[in-house]
Amino acid sequence: MRIAIVTDAWRPQINGVVRTLEIVSRILRAAGHEVEVFGPDRFRTVPCPTYPEIRLSLFPSSRLSHMLKLFAPDAIHLVTEGPLGWAARGFCRRRGIPFTTAYHTRFPEYVRARIFAPLSWSYAFVRRFHAPSSAVLVVSPAIRDELAERGFKNLVPWSRGVDITAFKPQPREQFEEPRPIWLYAGRVAIEKNIKAFLDLDLPGTKWVVGGGPQLKSLQRRYANAHFFGSVDTDELSYRYSQADCFVFPSVTDTFGLVMVEALASGVPVAGYPVPGPLDVVTDPRVGALDKDLRTACLAAFPRDPEDCRRHAETFTWQRCAQQFADTLKVIPRSHWQPLPNRVLPDAAAP
Repeated sequence: MRIAIVTDAWRPQINGVVRTLEIVSRILRAAGHEVEVFGPDRFRTVPCPTYPEIRLSLFPSSRLSHMLKLFAPDAIHLVTEGPLGWAARGFCRRRGIPFTTAYHTRFPEYVRARIFAPLSWSYAFVRRFHAPSSAVLVVSPAIRDELAERGFKNLVPWSRGVDITAFKPQPREQFEEPRPIWLYAGRVAIEKNIKAFLDLDLPGTKWVVGGGPQLKSLQRRYANAHFFGSVDTDELSYRYSQADCFVFPSVTDTFGLVMVEALASGVPVAGYPVPGPLDVVTDPRVGALDKDLRTACLAAFPRDPEDCRRHAETFTWQRCAQQFADTLKVIPRSHWQPLPNRVLPDAAAP
């Protein structure tokens, strides 16, 4: 099957959405499918206001339409509610082509955290985007129930996985910093609520791994915390394995892959009882959730690393990829006209 994935979140961004797309695409290709990702790297872009690390495609409709016609996919999946997502949605709607979408990010909550827009406005915008979708993939039961209450239709489950070879327990080292080591890993941005973690009165040492628009300001404000910035997979795996507890302060995520990666590294998780943590920390042997984040942290450890590891192993990328493939809606070949040249451009037009 020829599968077109259209996404505003793509390399060089580093986040759970990009990692999910990379891994699912790799598994599908290994199974014999032809997967083409249409991301911002193939279009003219401008920096996203308040988050310049994210590039937004500039007027992509014409170029994207041409590329989709050249590729002539058997199925189209739209990942994000950004310029590329809306352009692909318009392309499909004008031609009567079925497509699927995914709800990766609690976009309305992100918008409210940045510009204080009413949730009702943002949810109306997002609901309109997903309304024509043949299937809206959602990562957890908690998010499914939340969206159903807000009028979303055609909601289907889409699990997540973890690379248990990359993320695994490693021997603990002794550092000059006192233990316990409390670790946050992920984007360093306002919607991640990292300040709630850094403000906690906790014994030991706080580590923050990841880059983002808040990195410099938080470094200046919290001199006692250790900020590592963006790191590669090996370094990230090492930092997980050396921590005593992983702290997930976000209340706006749909899932939180970093929690499963920490568990695979043998590290328990502390967080708020909200969607994401509620769907990952389902066993009291692997962490603790509480409306008081400090209480959750102090209750989350010590835990048996083997229990954490076993729990993480229930999240498999193979299952995630299979769910994705099973949900795709096949496009009749009659939608596509034969073209003499189907070579797709790789980069943005000059």
